[in-house]
Amino acid sequence: MKSFTLLLVILVFLLPVSVFSECTCDKSEVEGGKNRAEALKYKLVAIATILIAGGIGVAVPVLSKTFPSFSPENDIFFMIKAFAAGVILATGMVHVLPDAFESLTSPCLNENPWGFPFSGFVAMLSAIGTLMVDTFATSYYQRSHFCKAKPVSGDEEKVGDHQAHVHLHTHATHGHAHGSTLSSNEESSSSALIRHRVVSQVLEMGIVVHSVVIGISLGASESPKTIKPLVAALTFHQLFEGMGLGGCISQATFKAKTITVMAVFFALTTPIGVAIGLGISNIYDENSTTALIVEGIFNSASAGILVYMALVDLLAADFMNPRLQNNSRLQFGANFSLLLGAGCMSLLAKWA
Repeated sequence: MKSFTLLLVILVFLLPVSVFSECTCDKSEVEGGKNRAEALKYKLVAIATILIAGGIGVAVPVLSKTFPSFSPENDIFFMIKAFAAGVILATGMVHVLPDAFESLTSPCLNENPWGFPFSGFVAMLSAIGTLMVDTFATSYYQRSHFCKAKPVSGDEEKVGDHQAHVHLHTHATHGHAHGSTLSSNEESSSSALIRHRVVSQVLEMGIVVHSVVIGISLGASESPKTIKPLVAALTFHQLFEGMGLGGCISQATFKAKTITVMAVFFALTTPIGVAIGLGISNIYDENSTTALIVEGIFNSASAGILVYMALVDLLAADFMNPRLQNNSRLQFGANFSLLLGAGCMSLLAKWA
């Protein structure tokens, strides 16, 4: 967990450094006109509202003990998670990936090699890479968890974190063997818990990458006409994306310290991106070659992560759950919530 958090921190602070470059394209953004004083006002509003929305979104599912309706054991949790998954899917497909295509097909870039569809290619590699990380991390945690249930020698019982494990110990003179077993329910529960923990961490990584990119873009812009719709769109986006991430975190049952770190880190990423963009607005040019390439690559990668996570780890896992499959009303509600979340987030693309 510490190494994962360190990686995210490095990404946050290295990204803006890589986009410091001189403009190499005559095409500059003049839409809506530049007004630094008015733009600064909207940026400060954006930092506050996005921070609050993200904090509320990620906190509601995490505080499910305080709000029983949002508990993973309640049917409404499936519908809320489906809505949030729809938001995340639309974010990747309708918001982030088109921006990546726009950046990497810009006339500011040379036809060779950028004539190749790198956006789709990087998104594909990112989705495959996420699958590999998902698989390797899950298998690693499963091995490290169950190796603690290995046989012990003598008549001593190992008492620790795995008190639910059933240990079989007898003397050799009785013709029995030493060993340890887990009931199928316990093993299934442990595997599900491991999956939830891996999913929550990988999902946060994908969310953080694109949140920093879009935060920097907003913070560096000096056009109030561009910033105003972005503030509203990002506020709703952070709220519902936070609910999706918070749902995964609550199912992972991390320790309080880990939950706090993950929730705070999510809530802070976009405001930090806005603050960084605000700080580099004088030297940042979104039409420079370096900025277009960096934004395009990062957006493509985050789009691949978000689409994979939404479809595979959030939707497929819940929609194939016997509890939902055997309940027609819950199935209808989850499908409706999915379409509503994806539709609402897609509609925001009209303004942002």
